[in-house]
Amino acid sequence: MVDYALPPRCPACGVIVGDDRQFCLACWQSLDFLDGPACSRCSIPLPAALPGGPIECGACLADPPPFDGAPAAVAYGPAARTVALRLKYGRRTGHARLMARLMARPLAGLAREGNALLVPVPLHRWRLWSRGFNQAGLIAAELTRLAGVPHDPHLLIRARATASLRGKKRREREKVVAGAFALAPNARAKTAGRHLILIDDVHASGATLRAAARTLRRSGAARVSALCWARVVPDALMTSNIFDFASLDSDIGDGRTTG
Repeated sequence: MVDYALPPRCPACGVIVGDDRQFCLACWQSLDFLDGPACSRCSIPLPAALPGGPIECGACLADPPPFDGAPAAVAYGPAARTVALRLKYGRRTGHARLMARLMARPLAGLAREGNALLVPVPLHRWRLWSRGFNQAGLIAAELTRLAGVPHDPHLLIRARATASLRGKKRREREKVVAGAFALAPNARAKTAGRHLILIDDVHASGATLRAAARTLRRSGAARVSALCWARVVPDALMTSNIFDFASLDSDIGDGRTTG
């Protein structure tokens, strides 16, 4: 009777589907899963034709990020964007389960060593108070339930409130989040020798992830990585095997997201 009155709907477009947290066929087919060749450092997609083993993209060779791998489940597109925004601003907290389910596969690759600890990117206390939840924390908790990898929502602290990153270029975002994070007082005792995996919803320019990763590296962790639901990928990287890495920063900086 409940299903008849309130049938399950696609989390992206809202059409009736067969089960809860299930995409309709059209939205499912529109998702670009990021499971192909990628930069070993930042996980940006790379051409399948590149020979040899792990390889870093030109941007990482020029300016290495403070994390070792930052995969995402899907590319940031209309369906992925809608799911993320409905979780963050529409209070559709059940969407965290859907996102975590698709993030579990790249997590298995990151956490295969067995010493991983998930660290959700924190919100400042005032934003947490106004929103009522941290979307990254919900995703991390669900990943723990699905994959058995522990998480610690208190290891990293948002030390100061920051302005929205929406619409800003990469360098502007870097300045906004500089010094925004701090370690909990007992962080070093929990992280020594472990692989810390930052969890967030959207990877846009990466400014937030880089700032958080730099802070976690000061904890004595053996390795720091990141994992997100969706990543902003310039169209050229999705449709062509010819890359212009010099323009990558400006392309990614145009992503209309907040992370």
